[in-house]
Amino acid sequence: MASSAAVPFWRTAGMTYITYSNICANLVRNCLKEPFKAEALSREKVHFSISKWAGGKPEKPILRSDTPGV
Repeated sequence: MASSAAVPFWRTAGMTYITYSNICANLVRNCLKEPFKAEALSREKVHFSISKWAGGKPEKPILRSDTPGV
């Protein structure tokens, strides 16, 4: 049985590790000076594809490009 002292503070605050790490990453990016800040913000963009499956085979993938926070 684990004690409550062993629970990470982000879990106690009701966050997932991904949420916690995103908050930390945003704080670090906001502390950067130009031109490093602009470079870091440009790398923040997310690109992925979604494929629906029908009849056991994937259909044509849909390419998405999202920027967090928009």
